[in-house]
Amino acid sequence: MMVSMTEIQRREQAIIDEFELFDDWMGRYEHLIDQAAKLPAIDEAFKTDAYKIRGCQSQVWLHAGRQNGQVVYTADSDAAITKGLIALLIRVLSNLPPGEIVTADLRFLDAIEMKEHLSPTRKNGLNAMIKQMKLYAAALSGADHPHTA
Repeated sequence: MMVSMTEIQRREQAIIDEFELFDDWMGRYEHLIDQAAKLPAIDEAFKTDAYKIRGCQSQVWLHAGRQNGQVVYTADSDAAITKGLIALLIRVLSNLPPGEIVTADLRFLDAIEMKEHLSPTRKNGLNAMIKQMKLYAAALSGADHPHTA
């Protein structure tokens, strides 16, 4: 029996397929930095301490809002690799219902061996970004009108 893929799994698979095109980690890092360059700009109003993710060595700002029942994220970072990581997370998690985000396993990070190729501080930062995205989604899950976290 064929099990259908969820939207998150489809998005994760697209990223896995992209990273498999590269033979070495230099190519993968370059692709990650390319992802950073494609990240839509966050509104400057959200580049404040209130939106800064704690636990990241570099500065990362994350905003979550709700549109048509789905969580929409915007983010920025002062470090290219970190900005690429948040860009990948946004590609997978943005524009989805809060409940799907809260329960997402994010298997693509292991599949592309990202965690193995990050320094301990970057790994902690990545975990902090995921945790904050899920916390925002949980906070927005009870809202039935446009709301920002």
